[in-house]
Amino acid sequence: MLYPLKFQTIYKEKIWGGDKVKRLLNKDFSPLKNCGETWEIAAVEPDCSVVSNGFLAGNTLAELVEIYMGDLVGESVFDAYGLDFPLLIKFIDAKDDLSIQVHPDDVLAEKLHHANGKTEMWYVIDAEQDAKLNIGFSTHITRPMLEEHIEKGTLEQVLNFVSVQADDAAFIPAGKVHAIGKGILLAEIQQSSDVTYRLYDYNRKDEQGNYRKLHLKQAYEAIHYNDADNSLIRRPCKKNTTDNLVKNPYFVCNRLVFDQNVEKIYEGIDSFVIYICLEGTINIQYSEGEETLSKGECLLIPACIDSVRLCPCSCSKLLEVYCPACG
Repeated sequence: MLYPLKFQTIYKEKIWGGDKVKRLLNKDFSPLKNCGETWEIAAVEPDCSVVSNGFLAGNTLAELVEIYMGDLVGESVFDAYGLDFPLLIKFIDAKDDLSIQVHPDDVLAEKLHHANGKTEMWYVIDAEQDAKLNIGFSTHITRPMLEEHIEKGTLEQVLNFVSVQADDAAFIPAGKVHAIGKGILLAEIQQSSDVTYRLYDYNRKDEQGNYRKLHLKQAYEAIHYNDADNSLIRRPCKKNTTDNLVKNPYFVCNRLVFDQNVEKIYEGIDSFVIYICLEGTINIQYSEGEETLSKGECLLIPACIDSVRLCPCSCSKLLEVYCPACG
């Protein structure tokens, strides 16, 4: 019988990383110097999450999909994605600005890399004063105009920067230029892909004194120049209700802020469900047992579990993520 699954965290050293995953999410990334990303639920080779709880501990997520198929991910999800787990869940700590970048859509990613595209969303957990995200351009841009700005070193003049605070969210479809600014800790939900094209990196050098590689040719082809929706998702947190933040063909993301028990019935979803804990501690009860989820942890509810009860020990905050039935 499948049960709610926890996974070992995968830590990623990044030139722009800091220590907030340790200070704010209680994660020990020793012996890394700076931790820019943690991959919480992933199946992107060579990084594949390993189960940390229950009798399946030590098995990888890819192995579980192969063995349990639709019972784990949902029949419609398995029909759409086969043995490929469709999502990647991360925490990102930007002590410094990340590069200006873009991700390819499914068509271009398949053409160039035989990989998935990368549509994603961000949920801001912590933001220092004056912290900003780059979401798209501040004006209409054509490819020749963009190439000219890149050549002249004036790209920043036409980027759309927005100030953010905790509990803001942003939807970043494939093809949208974007970047995470310094002083931000966020959760990222994305397609299962690790394909990124850098347009600009502030002329930074790595520890060997080399400029980081740019991917201008691919980026110019990947950008959706007519995408002008650069809006931020900012809504007050409503207690004891499920608030939908993002819905697209790849994933649905809801926010739950609650201090009362919540019954979750997954009838009609036909997908696994992932809970990302941002505040508090929750006891998650299901027909065969229970599991505890605390701040900084993620839990995967297999599709064969049709309901759970979420019992908060204090006021808690979760992101609830699953694939739409259409796959």
